Amino acid sequence: MQGDITIQRLSADDPNAEIVAGWTFEAWGHLHPGLTLAQAIECLKAECGQGGVPSIFLAMQGRTPVGTASLIADDMSTRPELTPWLASVFVVPEWRGQGIASSLVQQVEEEALQNGIQHFYLYTPDQQALYRRLGWQNVELVEYRGEQVTVMARQLLN
Repeated sequence: MQGDITIQRLSADDPNAEIVAGWTFEAWGHLHPGLTLAQAIECLKAECGQGGVPSIFLAMQGRTPVGTASLIADDMSTRPELTPWLASVFVVPEWRGQGIASSLVQQVEEEALQNGIQHFYLYTPDQQALYRRLGWQNVELVEYRGEQVTVMARQLLN
């Protein structure tokens, strides 16, 4: 990752919150039929916690937001018994391939550990290799809202 990338906690009043909501809405809004961008912005702002679950992190290159990742309680309505979740890992296309996603995932893992969380989940349709490199393991392959996804888990050691 380039040395000038920093990762910070996103707050609800940060002007970048709407940008992040736009990214995640564009990438995954189809999984939530009927959800509007305005509703997605409000949902994202509600997940901007002060620590633990929920928390949203933002990768910045100077003053430019380039990526995000979240730690949330529920990311898959069909598996409510699984909690919490690494969610919404997104890097702006022109910034991909530089380790930003890995750094964001590691920041979420640190947040989890600092808050007593040692086991959590994610789901992905196509980024299994990235998460496996970071220590995640496959749990199951399922269809979720019309998309084939892999549910993965991570056990953290402190």
